[in-house]
Amino acid sequence: MSYRPGTHLIATLLVPDTDLLHAGDAFRNFIQRAVDAQGLTRLGEVFHHFPGGGFTGVVCLCESHLSVHTWPEYGRLNMDVYLSNHEQSNEGIADALFESICAWFGGTVAERQNLTR
Repeated sequence: MSYRPGTHLIATLLVPDTDLLHAGDAFRNFIQRAVDAQGLTRLGEVFHHFPGGGFTGVVCLCESHLSVHTWPEYGRLNMDVYLSNHEQSNEGIADALFESICAWFGGTVAERQNLTR
């Protein structure tokens, strides 16, 4: 078997509805459904709500991970989606998850990096 690089998408979003940047529990429910719908395997997750607002969430996947870090005081969030291609090609799935997260937050991409590694 030869190594096939995965897709790692890293971005900052500008989010006008800052209430969503406080909605860690709602996002957790959303991302669980989104990950499951793509046929990925969740290994575990950690979500932390900060005093005064905002949250950090990380979902560990058999295929790698995704994370979201919100900054409601700035109307921003940082996120990354990384999926390996070890057992199957996940390239389209990484993009689909990225787009679904953007849509859920109603955000505009301020910065984005696409890495193949």
